[in-house]
Amino acid sequence: MEILRIPARNEAIPEGISFLTQALKNKRIGSKEANRAILMAEEAMVKLFQHAPPEATAKLAVVSRMGSLSLKLSVPGPEFEFEKDVDFCMDMQMDEGDSQAEATIRDLLLNAFRDKLRYKNRNRCNIVLISVKESEKQLLYWTVAALISSILLGLLLRQVLPEAGALALNDYLLSPVKTMFLNALKMVVAPVVFFSILSCVSQFSNLADFGKTGGKVMGFYMFTTVVAIAMGTAAFLILRPGQEGAQALTSAGQVVAGAEDVNISILDTIVNIVPSNIVQPFVNADMLQIIFIAILCGIAVGMIGDYSRPLKEFFEGCNTLFLKVTTIIVSVIPLAVFCSVCSLVMLTGGDTLISLIYFLLTVLAGMVGMVAVYSLLILVVARLNPLIFLKKYAPGMLTTFSLGSSNAAMPYNMQICRNDLGISPKVYSFSIPLGATVNMDGTCVYLVVAAMFLARLYGVDLTGSDLTAMFFSVFVLSVGAPGVPGAGLVCLSVLLVQIGVPVEGAGLMMAIDSIVGMFRAASNTAGDVAISLVVARLEHLLDLDVYHKKVV
Repeated sequence: MEILRIPARNEAIPEGISFLTQALKNKRIGSKEANRAILMAEEAMVKLFQHAPPEATAKLAVVSRMGSLSLKLSVPGPEFEFEKDVDFCMDMQMDEGDSQAEATIRDLLLNAFRDKLRYKNRNRCNIVLISVKESEKQLLYWTVAALISSILLGLLLRQVLPEAGALALNDYLLSPVKTMFLNALKMVVAPVVFFSILSCVSQFSNLADFGKTGGKVMGFYMFTTVVAIAMGTAAFLILRPGQEGAQALTSAGQVVAGAEDVNISILDTIVNIVPSNIVQPFVNADMLQIIFIAILCGIAVGMIGDYSRPLKEFFEGCNTLFLKVTTIIVSVIPLAVFCSVCSLVMLTGGDTLISLIYFLLTVLAGMVGMVAVYSLLILVVARLNPLIFLKKYAPGMLTTFSLGSSNAAMPYNMQICRNDLGISPKVYSFSIPLGATVNMDGTCVYLVVAAMFLARLYGVDLTGSDLTAMFFSVFVLSVGAPGVPGAGLVCLSVLLVQIGVPVEGAGLMMAIDSIVGMFRAASNTAGDVAISLVVARLEHLLDLDVYHKKVV
């Protein structure tokens, strides 16, 4: 933190402005953001100095915290109504004298940037905070901090609390917080998917264009799903996790209640896409049925003539509303991660986590392989430089990793598609919500490696026909899996029953599901955005100037 102290007099303002300007330059802040911050700082200092006692000293500081940057102006003095003064001056006439005109202009400027200002009085000291830059990775930093602190606290509680105390703490505090968070995410999944896809489909005035674009998106999604299954198999056969430590891992297994013997049939999956009523899919959160209804309604909206415009505006408003609700919910992800991991470590200990590291590395190897496949598609099919994609989408992968949910990351991924990659809304408004449901490449890698890993631990020999059935099951499960935290564990429970592995094995994955789920989500959304880029390029819906624009 850089600090300068100056006399609280107007004559000292140029010195303060010079200090702040140089500090922002050293921080490599863009000229637009720096000029705005300096303008606000100058006008705020004038107002603060007016309420400062004689011989007072002002403190100017440049504060950097978790990637965010702000200016802090501290001046001794009594509390005054900083924001009320701004509102009052807006109604004043400009011809009441030069000094009054200057005050009016000053307050109008501060009012224009009110969302970047915060005023408070602490211990008879007036403080103004001016936001220069908000970090897009702040949530990631808090989540990592929560992850580390929860592991340390969990290990400590495991040592000091008796078993009954640990169970009570988990049942009455940690587990309820985690459950409420997951319930809140599940609450918005259906409306987010429905309104996103409906709003997108209704934009197509020509249904032939929609069918062409949608067909390419689905085709590439299915292709990468098959490749992901093969990649997971290759990673397992090469790295061969589970050969050591089987006894320790098996003893840590927990029974996962509620898993049923599910008959996975491609015919049933296709038939069940069409619901028998319009309400039940939203009650059951059946994503494929919801997508079908959204596409059908979107096509109909474009065919009803004069009524289509107000309906499009209404659905766009609903889409914006529920994406904002999702953003609000995921803002508490650090708390949910803290409770989830602390509960895990406190109840199972650190040995289980260490024993599963090799399994985690195998899954990560498969996911890295999928990133290489996406890069190859961008290079060969779209004829674009994949390094630009990787550089521009790296923050998106980190953010999705921190959220641990494909659906929760949809707003941010759409923003990257539009602002950084230059993809048309006609592509990403359809492909991103659809991909969050049907394109689960990271989940495919995880399910294949986890199933074969647990089969080895429990001594279940998988024949060629067993592997074929398992691959087909993984394909169907990945298409219907919701993009929310915990979905992979549910799908794994179903898959284990399918291949004859004791369902208790799914309990082993609970030890690291919150961690591997973050990597799954990042891999899933990387595939969604990469395919969106490829299809946009093929359909001439990509702004190449935006794509090739250098990242600042």
